[in-house]
Amino acid sequence: MHPMETREPRRRLIIGMTGSTGAIIGIRFLEALKPSDIETHLIISKWAQRTIEHETNYTIEQVRALASVVHSQGDMGATISSGSFLTEGMVVIPCSVRTLGGIANGYGEHLVHRAADVVLKERRKLVLLVRETPLSEVHLENMLKLARMGVVMLPPMPAFYNHPQSVDDVVNHIVGRVLDQFKIPAPFAKRWDGHMHTAAKIAAVGGTAAKTAT
Repeated sequence: MHPMETREPRRRLIIGMTGSTGAIIGIRFLEALKPSDIETHLIISKWAQRTIEHETNYTIEQVRALASVVHSQGDMGATISSGSFLTEGMVVIPCSVRTLGGIANGYGEHLVHRAADVVLKERRKLVLLVRETPLSEVHLENMLKLARMGVVMLPPMPAFYNHPQSVDDVVNHIVGRVLDQFKIPAPFAKRWDGHMHTAAKIAAVGGTAAKTAT
């Protein structure tokens, strides 16, 4: 290779996990990316760590092991704090309303906020899975403010047209929708096929399949 030539960098994606409920969605997203060619840069906030420990059976070490690179939330000198470090963008999954407010108002308290600020200024894709209910006027104003800047608001709302049979089905559907935002394959996603199906028919088919298997 000529000294002046450079290789194409791997596709990089920043994943921020913050302290709202729904930690399993962020974990499942990392699991879906693990076999891909995406270089994942993970930041887990202090309260995200507490939520992971409270809501899931995963240890923090297990979650960190799912990422290519892990950054401390206090490391404001990390690669992802600079726009010269090329990435596809960033997902905050889940995104607390505190983080939403910090990003919307340019308040870079820690690396999740700073990395999101960099993605905004570089006009890269930013996806926020804001998790709160009900939403106050403040939350809605912050969401609208960022949406007008091109940020994708993707609250983790369950879908029922695909007849989920478990919490895992709901989580996988949400993760698939996030992967779609970055054109990353989601072979496990159950997509709308244009045909109406009744829950009773699906249950009957499932029952027949179970009897056949036994």
